[in-house]
Amino acid sequence: MKNLSKRATIARRLILPVSAAAVVGVSSLTGVGVASAHVTANAPTVTQGGYGVVTLVVPNESESAPTTALRVTLPGLKSARPEVMSGWKTVVTKKDDLVTEITWTADPGSPGIPVGQFGQFSFSGGPFPEQETVALPALQTYADGEEADWNQPTPADGTEPEKPAPTITLAAGGDGHGGHHAAAPATGADAPQSQAAETSQADSAARWLGGIGLVVGALGTVFGVAALMVVRRNGRGNA
Repeated sequence: MKNLSKRATIARRLILPVSAAAVVGVSSLTGVGVASAHVTANAPTVTQGGYGVVTLVVPNESESAPTTALRVTLPGLKSARPEVMSGWKTVVTKKDDLVTEITWTADPGSPGIPVGQFGQFSFSGGPFPEQETVALPALQTYADGEEADWNQPTPADGTEPEKPAPTITLAAGGDGHGGHHAAAPATGADAPQSQAAETSQADSAARWLGGIGLVVGALGTVFGVAALMVVRRNGRGNA
């Protein structure tokens, strides 16, 4: 009985750590999914009061319908030029000679953003406001008529709302108003493609981390079950 008790204790010591590893692995994968569910905006080259390229990353959260339209609200820019996208039509809306909205609409017969995938929408523009963060509320429309309005600000306590507005963080300009010219508008096809490449690399890294977490969890479960079977087998042999 003492030997059996010792083996049971050892098994428990083995099973608990691997079970914890399984939980961590599954949590890692789940965290990746949650983090990628929101519409986000990236603008690493844009400075306060300057010009640059902004890329909106738009995941499809619907289980049955593709995303067929996206409208982003801008803070009144003198210039905003959307990137050319095959299968999508763009409309730039102005008010008092300032660009206030850009709308992308999937062409008839186009797949839009299919279920389980994401799309990237880029534009080059400015000058952006001389402030640290700028919200870019976005309205996502699905083929079945459902809409997701990503327009909620983040409260002072940092709690993430259900539908947070895409927000970009702007670095300080080089020399005050002179920074407007120092950060010249991005031109050419390479600028939007570079932004898209950075976003794709980040997404791939997140998927790899999630996959590794799942493998660790699965191995932990298998190892724990094997340890338990060894204890039971030895227990029968000593009976």
